[in-house]
Amino acid sequence: MSSVTPFPVRPDRKAVATFDRQELLRILDLYGRMVAAGHWRDYAMQFAPDLASFAAFRRTAERPEIRIEKRPSLRLKQGAWALVGEHGAVLKRGGELQGILAPLERRLLRLVED
Repeated sequence: MSSVTPFPVRPDRKAVATFDRQELLRILDLYGRMVAAGHWRDYAMQFAPDLASFAAFRRTAERPEIRIEKRPSLRLKQGAWALVGEHGAVLKRGGELQGILAPLERRLLRLVED
């Protein structure tokens, strides 16, 4: 009979904030539509113990046009999600990802002529 050896856990390592699968799927879906519309060309993700961030760029060498940040420590105070503009100003904050992405999705709406 074989024995199961538990995976070693290092107590000195902090847990890292991340996006779950549904959140990342929603963010990347928006990113794909913005690329198809010609708004964005590149993205970057950053994961730290207190922050998970998705940054979207118009061009690779610039500052990110927007950052979508998830800070789990703020979920009971201001909401875990924040939409941060190009110059670092918080444009929208809330507890749900859908509300944070709404201003970005409005950019994709176009009037169709009759």
